[in-house]
Amino acid sequence: MYRVSRVVTAAILLAQSLWAANLTAQQRTLELDPAKTQIQWTLGDVLHTVHGVFQMRSGVISFDPTTGVASGAIIVDSGSGDSGTKARDKKMDHDVLQTEQYPEIAFYPKRVIGNVPSQGASQIQVEGIFRLHGSDHDLKMVIPVQISGRQVSANTQFVVPYVAWGLKDPSTLFLRVAKEVQISINTNGNLK
Repeated sequence: MYRVSRVVTAAILLAQSLWAANLTAQQRTLELDPAKTQIQWTLGDVLHTVHGVFQMRSGVISFDPTTGVASGAIIVDSGSGDSGTKARDKKMDHDVLQTEQYPEIAFYPKRVIGNVPSQGASQIQVEGIFRLHGSDHDLKMVIPVQISGRQVSANTQFVVPYVAWGLKDPSTLFLRVAKEVQISINTNGNLK
């Protein structure tokens, strides 16, 4: 009897170890390449539309394909905003984004919804926290992804209602700008 119970106990421990190893093996990590990431922004005003870019510092997303639970961070240098006009960029840095006080814009993923295939194309949703100007905001992005080997390419678009989120409206008496900025991101990275 004692011997049977030891065998059963050993079998249960082995099964638990394999189950835990399987859960760990399912965790996947996507490391984004800042050199292969384009973050573009578009802001309308009464005379024309302003286009610009930001630079990503780093980006890592870890997720469990079974539960969708995600973690990590995508960090953007808030002072890297470039619209092609130095005076406008200086006003954006100093008056709107206040880059000396808030040097980063970040996205912290919390959940991946949808199937991330081992190869091929799919469309997923990523929910998380978008931190801008020291405040956190819920954000959900629809992201088409393409996986080839370990290489991943993805793109997304979303709107940031920056004035509603507490940032200064840069409009003047004669120049009125939109209260929302359109963001478009194209990125590439490696899936581990």
